[in-house]
Amino acid sequence: MAAWARQASRWRCLLQAAGAAGFPRRLRGGGSSAGRACRGFSPLAPLPSRSDLPPWRWQAHRHGSVGKWSLPDSAKDGSFSSHESNLPSPVKQEQAKAETLPDPNAKIPYEDWDDIPPSSALEEISEEEAVRIIAEPILPLQSSTLRDYVDHSETLAKLVHLGVDLSQVEKRQKAGQLLLTLDFEKHIRKILLFLKDVGVEDNQLGPFLTKNPYILAEDLEALETRVAYLKSKKFGKAEIAQMVSRAPYLLLFSVERLDNRLGFFKNELGLSVKKTKDLVIRLPRLLTGKLEPVKENLQVCQIELGFQHNEIQQIVFKTPKILTANKKRLRQTFDYLHNIMGIPHHMLTRFPQVFNSKLLRIKERHMFLTFLGRAQYDPAQPRYISLDQLVSLPNEVFCTEIAKASIQDFEKFLKTL
Repeated sequence: MAAWARQASRWRCLLQAAGAAGFPRRLRGGGSSAGRACRGFSPLAPLPSRSDLPPWRWQAHRHGSVGKWSLPDSAKDGSFSSHESNLPSPVKQEQAKAETLPDPNAKIPYEDWDDIPPSSALEEISEEEAVRIIAEPILPLQSSTLRDYVDHSETLAKLVHLGVDLSQVEKRQKAGQLLLTLDFEKHIRKILLFLKDVGVEDNQLGPFLTKNPYILAEDLEALETRVAYLKSKKFGKAEIAQMVSRAPYLLLFSVERLDNRLGFFKNELGLSVKKTKDLVIRLPRLLTGKLEPVKENLQVCQIELGFQHNEIQQIVFKTPKILTANKKRLRQTFDYLHNIMGIPHHMLTRFPQVFNSKLLRIKERHMFLTFLGRAQYDPAQPRYISLDQLVSLPNEVFCTEIAKASIQDFEKFLKTL
């Protein structure tokens, strides 16, 4: 750093002395001050005139005249360098800085307004300017709800407009983080078009994605392959649309897994291909749910409830929900129907829909019929009441047509229980 300062001082003194020797601009204080400032240096000799210069030096001298500096032709190919190129780098840096200093009075062109540095935070502004300032909402770095990001995310805003319930989506594991990483045009639009092509109605797209937001991250080609597999198994377009709408997770399953599920129900229940298809069309979540509860319910029906294999086939085919029913409720309903009401197995096999009814509803109506002396469930006897009539009819119809009583009588009876 000291060597650089000494070199800069030496060249500054030389320039001052040159000005004192004959340059148009003189230093204040004359040549004596220049000599004193540059003590130890001899003054520069006067610049030679044109007549004193050799002809081959004229061109360089002419181009080097003050106010008309330009490079000679030889400099274009790099064979000639001006006297500026011989200056030490610190001096050239100082000259460059001097040349780039802006004029404070100069007007800034319109195209350079974007380069104007921002105002200081301490700069005072008028009340009118303060009123016009609109503060952007701060994007939270971390939040437990997607609601805080809707105003900042075009993807979330469009999903809400589509009918997606973000309050339900964020309850699903990592679903909220997934939506924040997706671009609507790049990732989501193609999935929506695919679902519409499969047969999902426009008004069902929102509820569908609310239940299964993970499909938005699936590969489109893989989804098309799974639909093609279902078509190869002779599922019609309307049937596939019904299955996908009622079981939103269906298309997340690979072709191999779907094939294994269909094979399980066909072999485990001994159903034909046609009946197996009909079974999963009516309850498509059999293909997406866990198989352990299904296996347990089949064992309960056979071992604990005492149904034969062919009876189980008929019950499951007519009422697929029995495969996913709560085991405790299944046992309690069977116990009341079979042991209290005296309904035999073959009658339960004929009307398995009774297992889908609430046990309280069955108890209330059976006790009311018993109170009236009309609880008769044997088709071979007069005043026969089928299990379907017992559980499926609304209260008004049940009272007038089955119990032969008024709805007020039924309500009074229920209060005595």
